[in-house]
Amino acid sequence: MTDSEKVKAYIDKQEKWGSQLGELREIFQQSDLKEEVKWGTPTYTMKGKLVAGFAAFKNHYAIWFHQGVFLKDADKKLHNAQEGKTKAMRQWRFTESDKIEADLVLKYLREATENSIAGKVVKSERMKTVSIPGLLQQAMNNNATLKKAFENLTPGKQREYAEHIGSAKREATQISRLEKITPMIIDGKGLHDKYRNC
Repeated sequence: MTDSEKVKAYIDKQEKWGSQLGELREIFQQSDLKEEVKWGTPTYTMKGKLVAGFAAFKNHYAIWFHQGVFLKDADKKLHNAQEGKTKAMRQWRFTESDKIEADLVLKYLREATENSIAGKVVKSERMKTVSIPGLLQQAMNNNATLKKAFENLTPGKQREYAEHIGSAKREATQISRLEKITPMIIDGKGLHDKYRNC
């Protein structure tokens, strides 16, 4: 199934907002953006960079601008969907009473595209260091295989293990957790790997 067919299928299965999403798609197709599907929803990119997308929800449908923080938003259409968490992404929500203004949507899309071409992007803040609990550090000092395997893990997986040990209040619990995760670390597995891609 092509991306175009996937987008059509996504729109067709929306009982409440199907016609409105179809209208948005026609507007998006007037832009220079490439139509794709990411995270199961229509997404539009420029040279591989996420620019915008749209999705249906229970009580509204919305356009997402992945670097929307840089849009001028003179018409006051954009909202931060998760205040305090979302830094760059902005959302334009529509409800049943809202009319889709094609020219205005296209104006926002063109500005978002220009911003993408100009390289305007909010860099995500990554935690650089992993705070290793004493018990885990001691185990690695006594076991070179464990130490090497831990160092070969991604910083995210290292952090998961460190937090798993460090979050236990009792030393007995920390020891029990350490015994359980040691073979997983040596095998190069992440703490939550079995839940990924479910």
